[in-house]
Amino acid sequence: MGDTARAFVRVAAGRGEIHDVPLPEPGPGEVVVRTLHSGVSRGTETLVFAGRVPEDQYDVMRAPFQRGDLPGPVSSGYLNVGVVEHGPDDLRGRTVFCLFPHQTRYVVPRAAVAPVPDGVPPRRAVLAGTVETAVNALWDAAPLVGDRVHVVGAGMVGCCVARLLAGIPGAEVTLVDVRPERAEVASALGVGFAEPGSACGGRDLVVHTSASAEGLQLSLDLLGEEGTVVDLSWYGSDPVELRLGGAFHSGRLRVRSSQVGSVAAARRARRSPTDRLALALRLLQDPAYDVLLSGPSAFEELPEVLPALTDGRLDALCQVIDYP
Repeated sequence: MGDTARAFVRVAAGRGEIHDVPLPEPGPGEVVVRTLHSGVSRGTETLVFAGRVPEDQYDVMRAPFQRGDLPGPVSSGYLNVGVVEHGPDDLRGRTVFCLFPHQTRYVVPRAAVAPVPDGVPPRRAVLAGTVETAVNALWDAAPLVGDRVHVVGAGMVGCCVARLLAGIPGAEVTLVDVRPERAEVASALGVGFAEPGSACGGRDLVVHTSASAEGLQLSLDLLGEEGTVVDLSWYGSDPVELRLGGAFHSGRLRVRSSQVGSVAAARRARRSPTDRLALALRLLQDPAYDVLLSGPSAFEELPEVLPALTDGRLDALCQVIDYP
C-alpha cells in the first residue's frame, strides 16, 4: 500500500502530538480499517497520558495494539470504531469495533475486529470496550435477584455497570458520586443516585470504580455483614490506605478485584474474549448508553483534549473523537 496514516502519540508525560505513521501492506487474513470515531477512556488512558503508570506495570498495562513502550513515546487507546476498506467480502464495508489507538487508518488481523450489530450507531459503539469491562465485572460479582447494590464512582465504567445491574429483577441500584450533576446521568440509566454522605449502608454488594482510596474506603463502609466490594479501579502509582478496623473483620467483609484482561473465572471455561465483546456490542442496542457520550472533538484536537480530560478542565464521561 505504501501510504501513511495519522496517529496520536503521547511524546512525554502530559503532552501529545499528531504524527504521520507508515501504514503496512495488509497480509493474508488482515483488514484495513478507516476510523470513524474513537473514544477517550478517562480512567486508564489519562493515567497513561499523565505518566502515572508504575514502571513494574509497563508491560501489564500495555494496550492490545499499542505502538511504542512506556514511558514513551507511545500510542495508546483502545476504543475505536471504523469501516473495513480492505478485507474479506463478508467484512468489506462493515462497521467494526477494534481495541486500537487513536489513528485515522490501520491494519490488523481479521480476528481483531468485531462487527457492530444493526441497531448500534457507530458513535455509541465506541463504548463496547467499557461495556465489556462491565460485563466481566458482573460475571465476577454474581449479583442476585433483589440485591441492594451501590456503584461508587459514576465514571464510564461505573455507569455501564449500573445500567447492567438495573436489568436484574428487584435489584435496588444506586450510583454514588461526589458530583451532584451525575444525578441526571443516573436517572437516564434507570438507577438511583446518592452523594457519599447520604448513601445508605447495609448493601449486599458494592462495585467500586472511582480509582480513589476514599472511594474504596466508602465502599467498604457501605457494605452489610458478609458483603463484598468488587473493585474495578486501577490506581497507577498512587498509594491506597484503608481502615480495616471496625466492621471489616467482625462483619466478614470481602474485597476482590475485577479486571477485563482475562474473562472472569466464573465464565472462562465457556466464554472467550470474542464472545464477551460480541455480547457487549449487542447490549449497546440500548439507547440509554448515549447519555455517556460527550463531544465530539475533532481528531486533530486530541493534543488539547487529552490534557483537558486529565486535569479535569473537560468533564466528560466518554469524549468521542470524530475523524475526517
